[in-house]
Amino acid sequence: MAASRPIERAAILGRVVLAAGGGYAVAALSTALLSVTLPMPRSEAVTTATLLSFAILAGVVVLVFALATLRRAAALVLGAILVLGAGLWLAAGPFVLAGGAS
Repeated sequence: MAASRPIERAAILGRVVLAAGGGYAVAALSTALLSVTLPMPRSEAVTTATLLSFAILAGVVVLVFALATLRRAAALVLGAILVLGAGLWLAAGPFVLAGGAS
């Protein structure tokens, strides 16, 4: 088996970091957004959103490793983070995101 080049190792490390960090960020923002917007009692909405976050995290991990380039994967994860963050800001308002009471 041929030894892998340092550039290949760096690309794999980049995908692992992106999958872990970006996947966590997307899952956390999705959980927060769904908790605020699902049309059910708050406790059920939070539970449902939390359960869905595990599937979302797994999907982001698969997506990061399935895309052809690390740059494309990073762009897609960053785009999802921006869209979810904007949606959460619109749904919950800046006061709630800053740590204020609702």
